[in-house]
Amino acid sequence: MYKLRLIAVSLFVISVVTSCKPKQTPEEKRLADSLAIREKYDESPVLSAEESLEHFRIEEGFEIKLVASEPDVRTPVAMTFDEKGRIWVVEMPNYMPDTVGTGEDAPTGTIAILEDSNQDGRMDKRSVFMDSLVLPRAICLIEDGVLVAEPPKLWFVENNNGQAGKKTLVDPEYAAGGNVEHQPNGLYRALDNWIYNAKSAKRYRKKGDRWLIERTVFRGQWGISQDNQGRLFYNHNSANLLGDYFPPRFGAANPSQEDVAGYSENIVPNNRVYPIRPNTGINRGYLEGMLSDSLRLVNFTAASGPVIYRGGLFGREYAGNAFVPEPSANLVKRDSIHYQVNHVSGKQAYENKEFLASTDERFRPVSAYNGPDGALYLVDMYRGIIQHVTYLTDYLKNEISERELSDPLNRGRIYKIIPEGSEPERVTFPSEINGLIALLDHENGWVRDKAQQLIVDRRHPESIPLLREKLKSGGNETGLIHTLWTLEGLYALEWNDLKPFLQSNNEVLVAQALTAIPSVVTRANHAAILEALKPLAANVKLAPYLAYLLPAIHAFAPGAAGEFLLELAKQYPNDAYVADAVISNLHKREADFLEQLNRWNTDTTLVIKKHLEEVLQDIREKEQARLKKELLKELSRGRELFKNICQTCHGADGKGIRSMAPPLNRSEWVTGDKNRLAAIVLFGLTGPIEVNGHVYDQKEIAGEMPGIGNNDALSDGDVAQILSFVRNAWNNNAGLVSAEDVARVREKLKDREGAFTVEELQKLSF
Repeated sequence: MYKLRLIAVSLFVISVVTSCKPKQTPEEKRLADSLAIREKYDESPVLSAEESLEHFRIEEGFEIKLVASEPDVRTPVAMTFDEKGRIWVVEMPNYMPDTVGTGEDAPTGTIAILEDSNQDGRMDKRSVFMDSLVLPRAICLIEDGVLVAEPPKLWFVENNNGQAGKKTLVDPEYAAGGNVEHQPNGLYRALDNWIYNAKSAKRYRKKGDRWLIERTVFRGQWGISQDNQGRLFYNHNSANLLGDYFPPRFGAANPSQEDVAGYSENIVPNNRVYPIRPNTGINRGYLEGMLSDSLRLVNFTAASGPVIYRGGLFGREYAGNAFVPEPSANLVKRDSIHYQVNHVSGKQAYENKEFLASTDERFRPVSAYNGPDGALYLVDMYRGIIQHVTYLTDYLKNEISERELSDPLNRGRIYKIIPEGSEPERVTFPSEINGLIALLDHENGWVRDKAQQLIVDRRHPESIPLLREKLKSGGNETGLIHTLWTLEGLYALEWNDLKPFLQSNNEVLVAQALTAIPSVVTRANHAAILEALKPLAANVKLAPYLAYLLPAIHAFAPGAAGEFLLELAKQYPNDAYVADAVISNLHKREADFLEQLNRWNTDTTLVIKKHLEEVLQDIREKEQARLKKELLKELSRGRELFKNICQTCHGADGKGIRSMAPPLNRSEWVTGDKNRLAAIVLFGLTGPIEVNGHVYDQKEIAGEMPGIGNNDALSDGDVAQILSFVRNAWNNNAGLVSAEDVARVREKLKDREGAFTVEELQKLSF
């Protein structure tokens, strides 16, 4: 096992010896510099909240202020505001109490309410809404209660004046399987009145006393946010910012369609980070390229909880910017985002610096939020350990031990960032409906969101005519968008409300109307709607929207909808976004549609044809994929372990997940040499990898797959079960792997510490 003290001594000896030489070699100088840096940061002191403030470096013109700290908040992981300005915070004090996760399943989690009773900007009153929870991870305020995610279940808990009331089970499998780093979270109440999640392909909506659960696009890992058009943004630990080009209610209609262009796109491909302190306490700091010569993290390794800033307080230059926490590097990055109606792109706001960074190693920003006063809020777990035991390396275990990063537990902070010298005030939400409707025009996106939600939740009958009048009278773009979706949230939106939008010169408003059309299509109006849509087909930016909404018309007029769909395909056969929007209509009709296209044009290189062929191939493989009954029984343990450890990145069908991991199904790495596969699973894999002729790099997948060889909870037999399962699941048909096989590989590679590259794997011989 790597030992920091021993290496420090070695480095010291090297530095002494080389000091006698007239000139140091570059390697000798690097080692000497490394020693000096490590000695300087050999200790990681625990700082009070006030002391930690002195360690921040923030962009000029801004200041960071403390909102809450221990004992009022402890190990916070998520938060939300209510209309009174109170913070509802999710606390996870039992997360990784030590390097083996002792007591992680203890019921110590809490949902607490923090209140600023004297209005001085600091939360000074704490009350507990729920306690005795096991690893709670997300909440959402809705109507007279709270959605609470406590794996594996999702509950709706009535709010009786700040006390938890009746619990209703919404989803018994909200977060089934996976470890704590790879379970659904977020519960983001979006513009379209649905509640979306990261690390999940489900969305939720309350309709009366019923909870609706629908399939949606799988998104991200930790945290989720939206822009002013209601499109969702997220990331995974190695990716700065991912997101959607199109609204979240589209893109998931065809369950046979694995990837949909315009969803889970890499919005900011640049993953470089610029810490202001060494970051040796990361999970794979021993790997070449993970740390710079100054021992600072080079690229994201724990990106989390992003937010699209919509507060209106920072000025036009910051409107729509993304802020992305990186707790491993003790910083928050700012990205500048460019929005179009059919495309989103971005870049880092700076080179060689960050919006916010700290020299306090225990500053762990895990989630960012817009606030009711326009400020940017940060949730800081404030602790040493943030890596879960499932993937914890010996290297990091040693770092934790040597620098005493396990203690103390149960600390945490919430900060807000504001323009320097400003004194923003939160908006007071009126009880009367006219006042709430007026707030739909507010410059602060959080205020607009909350006003919409309050109107929808309260369901005042008089609100509908007032909203409809506001929609007719016009106003600013964002106010009109919220008015439209507030009516939709009340199930009161009508076709006549949308018709004027379709004639607008504002493409954003047209796109919003198209997005809402599935909510208003009826047997009586579907023909009129279809006729109104046809002139818009000439606009390539809007064409995907047209294709996505056609299933709603298909329900009443399959012939007419099918003809329009075919015309869109013919008009844009090489546009990937239109192609995938068209295919989203074709569940169980893909082959027939391809035949129609072939009759029209025999060119097999057309994008829409290639995408259809890929879907058809996936369908064929799923139909063929069956494990023998006796093998399935034999490998049931492997299947369960795969579900908990591997499925969240590689997918239940082994096809891989876009932006996360390559496919395992039909992978030569899986069905080939079992020893190499064991080496990958035990020690991990870093860098690009070619699977079936396609090279997967950081543009498509995470930069590194962590190994599980250091997980003491997994025996060689467990690892063998996982390997045997993936080698025989889906369309794979390879030999089984025994515990002895795994033990032999482990023994041969016992001195191995880092993840393998493909080149290293190819040189292995067994």
